Amino acid sequence: MEAQQWETVQRLAAWLAEGSSQPPEMQRVLQCLKISEEAGEVAEAVIGAMGQNPRKGFSHTWDDVAGELCDVVITAMVALVRVHPDPAAAFDAHLAKVAARALPGPLTDTASP
Repeated sequence: MEAQQWETVQRLAAWLAEGSSQPPEMQRVLQCLKISEEAGEVAEAVIGAMGQNPRKGFSHTWDDVAGELCDVVITAMVALVRVHPDPAAAFDAHLAKVAARALPGPLTDTASP
């Protein structure tokens, strides 16, 4: 992630905080819960993109799904801003751990000269 993106997320978190009547601790809790709400909207969009709601048919596109996924990412980033003093470092460190656990190591040349 670029620094400008984290700056935008910080600004979004500040904007949300300014508009809230809740104390900061409750804002953190509600922001984390908001991730589940956004994930539900992804599920609704996937169902709509596949035409699996008999009442609504094909009500969404895969672009709609992509937009909802972006909302989940943004919402999670705002939550990370609210719960960690250095969200960018926390994200980078966690991504590195997940990658080390899940991805194969660096390629090595096993061919003999």
